[in-house]
Amino acid sequence: MQRLSASSGRKYLLRGMAVAGSLALTAVAMPASFAAATAAVPSQSGGHVADPEDAALAFDSAAYTTITVTVDGRPMKVRSYKEICYVAKPVAAAAQQPSGPGGSGSTTIPNTACGYQSMNVFVPESAFDDQRAPVYFAVNNSGWMASYIKASVADGKSYDSSTSNVGAALKSGYVFVDVANRSRGLLGADGTSPGKAPAAVVDAKAAVRYLRLNDRTMPGSAERIVINGTSGGGALVSILGASGNSSEYDPYLARIGAAGIDAKGRSTLHDDVFAVNAYCPITDLGNADTAYEWLYNILNTRADTGQNPSPEDAAAIAAQFPAYEKSLGLRNPDGTRLTAANMIDTIRQEVIRSAETYMKAGAANTIPALGGTFEIQSSGPGAPPTAKSYVNDWIDADNATDTVRSVDMKKYLAFVVAQATLKTTPAFDAVGVNGNTTSGTETNLFGPPTQKYMNYTEYSWNHNDVAGDGSGIDDTGLTWDQYTSKRSTIVDDQVHLIDPMDFIGTGGAGGADTAANWYVRAGTRDRDTSFTVSLNLDRALEADRQVKDVDYQLAWNQPHAGNYDVPEAMAWIAKVVRKAGDPLATGHHG
Repeated sequence: MQRLSASSGRKYLLRGMAVAGSLALTAVAMPASFAAATAAVPSQSGGHVADPEDAALAFDSAAYTTITVTVDGRPMKVRSYKEICYVAKPVAAAAQQPSGPGGSGSTTIPNTACGYQSMNVFVPESAFDDQRAPVYFAVNNSGWMASYIKASVADGKSYDSSTSNVGAALKSGYVFVDVANRSRGLLGADGTSPGKAPAAVVDAKAAVRYLRLNDRTMPGSAERIVINGTSGGGALVSILGASGNSSEYDPYLARIGAAGIDAKGRSTLHDDVFAVNAYCPITDLGNADTAYEWLYNILNTRADTGQNPSPEDAAAIAAQFPAYEKSLGLRNPDGTRLTAANMIDTIRQEVIRSAETYMKAGAANTIPALGGTFEIQSSGPGAPPTAKSYVNDWIDADNATDTVRSVDMKKYLAFVVAQATLKTTPAFDAVGVNGNTTSGTETNLFGPPTQKYMNYTEYSWNHNDVAGDGSGIDDTGLTWDQYTSKRSTIVDDQVHLIDPMDFIGTGGAGGADTAANWYVRAGTRDRDTSFTVSLNLDRALEADRQVKDVDYQLAWNQPHAGNYDVPEAMAWIAKVVRKAGDPLATGHHG
């Protein structure tokens, strides 16, 4: 499988309008409170816009309730703006939504008109009249699933700023924004699936555009948007941060009535962001299966741990990784090329850096001696946390000098998967392969809205054996290469439009504006995607001249999770905000 180059990515713009049309979805009228807003609203340049859709998206500064929360034991007044619809043509959703990736059970949603394309805005007392305050923009996707509107800030609730990113953001005087968006698993009012890629990215961009459109009338600065997400949300903020102002999304934005798209479909607003705070991003989906099988087969981890039910599939998928990694053209900090040949050693060095950073952070931070045990807290849904012991047979650390003597990578990977069973083979595009007809993997993120799922990787497409699902050689008579070479197909466009690796480093005419600041974390115990995914993201960002600050690390002894290092992350945000200066004085990209 070949990575899409920046130039091949841009070719999709030529057929973007046709593709957006093929993803046509049912739209509903704006809620009356927004449709009634007809006054012209300020543009980012200070003029006024005549576009009626932009006028309908005017922010009502008086439409709030005042709530009281407690942060670190001290009461705080917060203005709460609830369920602001950030598009002029929201997509209607069914009242009964399937629950979870498997679709078992259902949930009733009250806001079918715009519940998946709304935001809640919470303004702490210190930012009531502050147009310089950063905007902390949080997405809430897990596993790339659709995210219904939620309120992280509630009247009477208490927060500890050392553990809660919500509390820490409010205490810092940041405007906190909870953003809902369409994605996989969403059931439309017309029975289709309107959350197919790139809907999540398009919605997130539309939310950013709403903030920019209303920057002069809203508290906070749209030039200081810090986006935060975990897992699928980490992936979403990664592509949002990488693809700023790319015209490839304009046809999709126009279809939902996003702010700043004129009558001719041209963009009149920016949708780049200031900083990205991403945890364990499940990204680079077009190559995630390849990376996963390579990592867990190169040292025989699957076989050694009895988790290799499809060895031939695993070997064939893993074999694609060296060519893919070479195609990225990435380098390590010492200037050497990052390839499959040195990838395991590169991961080893990142694990060592993680362990030594942990030990140096405090005298109490110690690592068990070889033969000792790690005590790992684990919990399942609805179950209390339980501690399990795992023998340390893989890392030899000297706690007296805060250094690591050695790491046995074969035993380290076995340690990782001892705590969480490896995913299927394939890991991310499994539906339709080997008779699998469930919707537990990301396969249902792709394809037209009228189709339940579509394979989006070469291997799974060519090995689809579920007759009648509309995907694969068996139903189309076409190999992956033959199918994706046809201009009328959409699945390859969808893969491209959610992959930050296709946009990072493309700045300039026709390219994308990558966010200047990135804080990326993945846990050293995270088996949900390959460690190579976040590592490649870091190396690509380091090579992008638009990027000023990259703080990447494998977080010591953390699983697939996020916001576990709130003080450190917030200190980093404060640092990059301070370095950037006054947004009102420096203007866009300040």
